Amino acid sequence: MGDKSFPVTFRAERRRAAGWKPVNREQLLLRSVDVEKLVEEDHPVRAIWELADRADLESFYETIEAIEGEAGCSAWDPRVLIILWLYGYSRAVSSGRKIAWRCEYDIAHEWLTSLEVMNHHPLSDFPVAHEEASDELFVQVLGVLSHEGLVTLERVMHDGVKIEAWGSDKSFRCQKTLERHLESALQVVEKMEEADSEEVSERVAKARERAVRERKGLLEAALKELKPMQAAQSDPEKQLKARESTSNPEIRIMQQPGGGFAPSYNVQISTDAKAAVIMGLGGS
Repeated sequence: MGDKSFPVTFRAERRRAAGWKPVNREQLLLRSVDVEKLVEEDHPVRAIWELADRADLESFYETIEAIEGEAGCSAWDPRVLIILWLYGYSRAVSSGRKIAWRCEYDIAHEWLTSLEVMNHHPLSDFPVAHEEASDELFVQVLGVLSHEGLVTLERVMHDGVKIEAWGSDKSFRCQKTLERHLESALQVVEKMEEADSEEVSERVAKARERAVRERKGLLEAALKELKPMQAAQSDPEKQLKARESTSNPEIRIMQQPGGGFAPSYNVQISTDAKAAVIMGLGGS
């Protein structure tokens, strides 16, 4: 009879007696790593790194406030952040959190950051803080791809798709409520600037200040997005009822393909028909 006829205890004893090497994942390893050899010479991430050398990145460095030799954390090299996004797009990854996660587990991302841990905040904030420069860089990248014959731009397809947002319909507020919350946020910012720095640690104070300023920025963006919505309504009553999200100013309540309504993005994608490369990405 086969091995199944043996008692479980006998099979376990026989396995322990055999000279096989077990897999032990409950351990920590200390080993040397040659970062340069993490990826092969012809890996796509190296090509994207070289591609960044052909682009004009000066405008990305002008906003860096960190100064070498003075107090404070050093800023991430904009070149690294740019290439992380470019490589992410080439792998259909467009989330700062997902890219940050890959920096810990994917060898190409580890090579890019030289094994440094990447927080998702610098990644997510970077395209927003450098919107014009990012658009210009995208044009430069398309120019290089076209010059190398990787895209033709002869036929570009444009399509839109609804993507349900990670947000609640309860986050939508009218103009009066948005203005009231913005005024409260401004008051909190003023109080934090006047507060004695010894009451809390510098790290905690910076974290609180960042959270309040992010909240203030979202409210300002919501009010900005609300204006064209109100202008599109001829009925004054409908203008007063127009609402905008306080957490994601770009989302709208949209009808879903399966029925019902939910906060969503209307993503517009332009693609090169021959190369199947995304040429443009926007939303409405």
